This record gives sequence, C-alpha cells and structure tokens, in this order.
Amino acid sequence: MTRAALLRVVAAAALLFAVVRLADPAALQTALAGADSGWLAAGFALALASNIASALRWRLLTQWLGAAVRPLFALTTYFRAMALNALLPGAVVGGDLFRALALRQAGLPSLDAGLSVVLDRVSGLWVLLSIGAFALPFAQDHLVIALPWPPVLLDVLAVAGGVVLLVAPLALIALRLDPAGGRIMAALARVQSRLMRPQALRQYALQMGASLAVQALSIAALAFGGRAVGLDLPASVWIAAAAPIFLMAALPVSVGGWGTREAAAGVALAAFGVPAAQAVGAALIYGLYGLTQAALGGLMFARRAAPGAG
Repeated sequence: MTRAALLRVVAAAALLFAVVRLADPAALQTALAGADSGWLAAGFALALASNIASALRWRLLTQWLGAAVRPLFALTTYFRAMALNALLPGAVVGGDLFRALALRQAGLPSLDAGLSVVLDRVSGLWVLLSIGAFALPFAQDHLVIALPWPPVLLDVLAVAGGVVLLVAPLALIALRLDPAGGRIMAALARVQSRLMRPQALRQYALQMGASLAVQALSIAALAFGGRAVGLDLPASVWIAAAAPIFLMAALPVSVGGWGTREAAAGVALAAFGVPAAQAVGAALIYGLYGLTQAALGGLMFARRAAPGAG
C-alpha cells in the first residue's frame, strides 16, 4: 500500500471515529441494537436491486458503444468492482478502473471502455443532483434552520438547477469540436465522436431513465435503513438529503465511503431536526448494505464470467 493510500485509510478511520463520537456512541449503539429487522431486510433488498439495475444500466451503455456483453458478465464485473471499492482507498475509483479494464479485455477499445464507466458514473450523478434539487422546495417546510433567503428563491434555484443539470448532456451531444486545436481538443473530439453515435438521444433517454430507477431504489434503501432506527421522514427530505450523502460517499478520499458518508448524513439530516445518532445510524446501515454486497462480489472472483453476446 502506498503512503497516500495509507493516509486515506487512516483519515477515513479517524473521520468515522470522530463522527461516531459526536453522535454519542451510547445513543448510536442503542439505535442500532434496536433496529427493526423487517425494515433492515427490505432496505437490503432495495439496495441489492439498485446495484443490479446499475449493472444492467452500464451494460446498455456498453452495448451502445459497441460491446456485446452478457448480462451475467455485466453483473459479475459490477459486483467485483464493488468488492474492490470496499477494499481499496479512493472510494469508487478502483472499481471503475476494474470495470474499464474488464471491457478492454473483452475487446472494447480503451477509449470506449473508459468512456462507458465515466458516462455511467456521471449519469447517475446528474440524476441524483437533479432530483435532489427538485425535492428541495418540498423538503424546505421540514427544515429546522432559518434560511438566509426567501423560500421562493430556493424554489427558483432548485428548479433551474435541476433543469440545467438534465439539459447539460444534450448540449454535449450537439457540440461540435475542432480537432485542429491541439492534443486536448483532439482527445475531446474523439470523445465527442462517441457521443454522436447513432441513436444518441435514445441512449440519453435510456440512461436518464435507468439512472432515475437506480437512484430511487438507493434512496429508498437509505430511507428504509432510517426507518429501521426509528426515522419517519417525508420522501422529499430523504431525496434532498441523499444528494450530499451519496455524493460525499463517492468522493475518492475514503475507503468504501466510510466516514464521509456518515459525516454528510449527520450534517444533512440535522438540518431537518434528525438526532445525530439516528442520522449516523441510517448511514452506517446503508454502508453495511454495500459492504455485504461487496463480500458477494469478492466471492465472484472465484469464477470466470465470459463476456460473450447474449
């Protein structure tokens, strides 16, 4: 392990320790010990469904880019990547590199293999931020902090931000680049040529629709984990809070999102009056959902999944 990777592990552990201490370890232990098994099981099922949908969304994108891979190959590769995400410092980066390499070994050109992972990851982020923005006006009535601006301004900014995020990819599809502008512009032109493949608008619609399903399942899993520790919040609150929670968990500064996810949950849900112990407890449960699936992905390294069409 490199020095930088070791520092990330130490920093993530220290942050998680600090968050647990601030949340009151005794209260957190009580919340987790009394968690409702029914809500826990339902939340795990939703988290599992979310990652299965994510793998199949990625397969759709790879097909559009020219790779014919089996659903089983996409699922196996995706869950193996989750295992690496849980083990390697850098959040989702290690797993994403693994997915790109798997496609490269399956015969997809390096640029397309890397682009499939980047576009897949970014589409999920776009949708997460978009629905989070749209949910803010509905969630603001449940805030326990005073806003420094008129509520109507938040409504306008939220709707405008959501629209901009959803429309931005269409601008990339329509963009024309001049490859004569140097090496960077030439590289951008190569990427843009991929975005101009046939049925780009159809693929965009499929990607956004699939990402919406993925995020809906993920947010529901987080909410069910919250319900397990006694949190009963409106859907708009969970949607608005999920954006910073999931975003912080995905940053390449931790191991498996531990520490950053719990810190974000404590801050985001505190704005809605949620006690720190329950907020951190819900985030820990969601993290355990991912860790359990990562363990399943680790077992998948024992078998070989052929890319093959079908």
